Amino acid sequence: MPDEFEDDSPSLVYHPFRRRSAPGASPGTVIVDPEGSRPQIHVMCYGPDSFYEQTLTRVSEIDEHIGKEPVTWIHIDGLGDIEILQQLAERFGIHPLALEDVVNVHQRAKVDEYSNHLFIVGRMVTLESELRSEQVSIFLGPNYVLTFIEDPGDCFDPLRDRLKKGHGRHRQTGPDYLVYCLLDAIIDAYFPVLEEYGNRLDDLENQEIQTRNASLISVIHSFRRELLFLRKSIWPCRETIGLLLRDFPRQFQDETRVYLRDCYDHTVQIIEVAEMYRDMCSDLRDFLFTMISTRTNEIMKVLTIMSTIFIPLTFIVGVYGMNFDNMPELRWRWGYYASLLGMGIIGLLLLGFFWRRGWLFDQTTADESYSSSRRGRRRDNAEN
Repeated sequence: MPDEFEDDSPSLVYHPFRRRSAPGASPGTVIVDPEGSRPQIHVMCYGPDSFYEQTLTRVSEIDEHIGKEPVTWIHIDGLGDIEILQQLAERFGIHPLALEDVVNVHQRAKVDEYSNHLFIVGRMVTLESELRSEQVSIFLGPNYVLTFIEDPGDCFDPLRDRLKKGHGRHRQTGPDYLVYCLLDAIIDAYFPVLEEYGNRLDDLENQEIQTRNASLISVIHSFRRELLFLRKSIWPCRETIGLLLRDFPRQFQDETRVYLRDCYDHTVQIIEVAEMYRDMCSDLRDFLFTMISTRTNEIMKVLTIMSTIFIPLTFIVGVYGMNFDNMPELRWRWGYYASLLGMGIIGLLLLGFFWRRGWLFDQTTADESYSSSRRGRRRDNAEN
């Protein structure tokens, strides 16, 4: 088994379903991870002709920035300080239930409406040495967007660059368009991950055909499990964007809703690709089982043919091995050579019979059959 499938195959890392509050605790109880990163506050303020950003040390400094520009984006890296989170909740009027969902990072993608803001949860995935999933919490207010992530590092750097350079229509739009851009960045981050899995599946497919290694089954199972996790992460995102389009028209302008529809299409495409790759994993697994079974059958066929050829030869040798006195051939001068010649003729006749029946050689191999079906499947996908 090659090293790329022993050492470099990704392991699945995600936040398991866990609540830090005890069963029966009061709703809205907020308990942070004691080992979590201390929150870092980053502020970006922009308008059609202006832009500036700053890293803050205190929550009270936020008031100096909100309202100075049409849109203010407050981004929080880290959820390890309960005091800072409660100060933010008090400043922006975050409901205790929403704050509880922010710190319990096992939430599925969803959208909730409160009196003064809209609360949206997304799932961000990354694939480097391992597959990771991280919750992104977004609050949409009248002139601000507040985002939370658990650990530093996200997929929003291209968006930040466009805001700094003033590219596109980002600075001419309101906070609803910024929320769309954030959701679009989260969803687009799935495509490189799926492309990487597609490349690894192609390599695995070629390796499987060449080696027929049974240990590849564990790799296939790992890929299928990870693709299932990706599908479970993106499926609620489709429902969330559908809710934004259908149930929250006043929070999003008509122009932004057009872009949300495109975002919805991307989620559908990601789900379809993930399903296709899972089917490919199932096909690879079934084909590997078929090849192993075919190889075993080939070995059994060879052993059976050899045994069948030696059955009459063993019979002849057994008969003349009894050495009875009344067996005339025992005293014949050419008896030994005649018996060898007879056994050779019988063996050749049996080989010829097996060859005529097509039992010695197959007309088409399993590899050729699978390769032709693979080319047909790719041709059908290209046409579709």
